[in-house]
Amino acid sequence: MTDQTLSPAAELARALLRCPSVTPEEGGALALLAARLEAAGFAVERMVFSAPGTPDIENLFATIGDKGPSLAFAGHTDVVPAGDLNAWRHAPFAGTIEDGVLFGRGAVDMKGGIAAFAAAALAHIRERGDGLHGRISFLITGDEEGPAINGTVKLLDWAAERGHRFDACIVGEPTNPERLGDAIKVGRRGSLSGIVTVTGVQGHVAYPHLAKNPLSDLLRLAAALDRIELDTGNERFQPSNLEITSIDVGNTAFNVIPRKVEAKFNVRFNDTWSVESLKSRLRAELGGVNELACEWALDFTDDASDSFLTHDTALIEALADAIEAETGHRPELSTGGGTSDARFIKNFCPVVEFGLVGQTMHQVDERVAIADLDRLTAIYKRFLDDYLRAG
Repeated sequence: MTDQTLSPAAELARALLRCPSVTPEEGGALALLAARLEAAGFAVERMVFSAPGTPDIENLFATIGDKGPSLAFAGHTDVVPAGDLNAWRHAPFAGTIEDGVLFGRGAVDMKGGIAAFAAAALAHIRERGDGLHGRISFLITGDEEGPAINGTVKLLDWAAERGHRFDACIVGEPTNPERLGDAIKVGRRGSLSGIVTVTGVQGHVAYPHLAKNPLSDLLRLAAALDRIELDTGNERFQPSNLEITSIDVGNTAFNVIPRKVEAKFNVRFNDTWSVESLKSRLRAELGGVNELACEWALDFTDDASDSFLTHDTALIEALADAIEAETGHRPELSTGGGTSDARFIKNFCPVVEFGLVGQTMHQVDERVAIADLDRLTAIYKRFLDDYLRAG
């Protein structure tokens, strides 16, 4: 199948997949997108954000239109590493098409979504000509799969400082679990990560009276975390859950009692909690563990985010109507799953997430059916036509 026989969305998705933009590398993906948008009349700016101890990240902001409602589309061109290349049926950055399926790292997460929205926006603009009613903006980062420090959060501040305002935003993450149109993400649970550190006295295992083993205390503290039941969920969110993700000693010897041990954990929490109330609960829970022999500390990382729920009925209904019109079924309004850059965008405007089916994201042979790319483009196009006209 040649590029000339592909739909605009599939051709652009294939071209983006051929850009090896593994975080933090731009890989040519932003340059490619910028060229396509500039050719259609968008004002495009690319900027690099930096922070100590993190890689520099390239970002893109593009906008067109100067009256009516302002709609933003947010996404990321960076992708996770391909892993074992020998495990792939097709090279991860070749953009191979086989039996109507496009293979490549980022096919669904989320270069396919970017390509579909870009194709929809360009079609909408061509049809409207000089009569474009509304502003369409792209907020595209190369840092979503990485630390998320030099990406969307700074891009939003940059745009706000220059007077850009958005009435609503769609994030093109792969939100659908089984089929296109299953779900719109209208919120997300919050995320809080912590580290429990226990410090004892190193010594020889044959002379335990001369040492203090921090592992014994850590196991008791970890057990206290593991048995916490935070809540049972509600009509908006599933139950909060805490998962211990690692216990690190760094001890390679069998005959040495270690000095220090750490346990890391993450909590995904609903709107029963705020970041601060959850921290207080965890401190109290660990503070209630008695008869510990060693010193211990509980610290939290700086990347915590609260839960959020979008209530913009006009945005949600317009997107749900477009999905139903193109797929024949009404999407569920979901708050499940992990975090995304929507956690930053919700501080600037109402935001929802809708994209491709996410079953193969981050997997070997990540792939998307071209039919799904074209159907997603049709959904985005119908939404743009209706939302901007209604606005």
